[in-house]
Amino acid sequence: MIVAVTRDASDTQRLAEVLGGLVGPGDVLVLAGDLGAGKTALTQGLARGLGVAEQVTSPTFTLARTYACHNREGLRLHHLDMYRIDHLQEALDMGLADEFVDDDAVTVIEWGDVVTPAIPSSFLEIRLTYGEDDDERRLAMHLVGPAWVRRAVAIQQVLGPWLVAG
Repeated sequence: MIVAVTRDASDTQRLAEVLGGLVGPGDVLVLAGDLGAGKTALTQGLARGLGVAEQVTSPTFTLARTYACHNREGLRLHHLDMYRIDHLQEALDMGLADEFVDDDAVTVIEWGDVVTPAIPSSFLEIRLTYGEDDDERRLAMHLVGPAWVRRAVAIQQVLGPWLVAG
């Protein structure tokens, strides 16, 4: 597990923007944490790191949005929000995993805990929790599968300023 701490929402976005340099086609990031913990802020920073020009907002009511990554030819960002999904079967019935987890995109799934059995066995889970003050966030990153474990050192190197003993 890799643990990082950010001071505020813009710091969370900067961390994610840096992390965006390490993600690519087929990668899945599962974001978990309490309401307001920073899942959308993290996605916005990741999108900026991938060259998404549009404003990224939470797709809570639409469930999914797709963005072009302008600085990575042909790459897309799928942004899913499972907040309104109570059971895995609902996500399976909608075909969300089949439709949005693909080899030509980076997929970010907010509230992704409910769908982890339906996604590929390799993903990065980022669990955001509140820190010592109102704005601080603790990001616990669990690297699941060999593709993510191989990147552990690179992730630690680029996230160095934010890392804590964990």
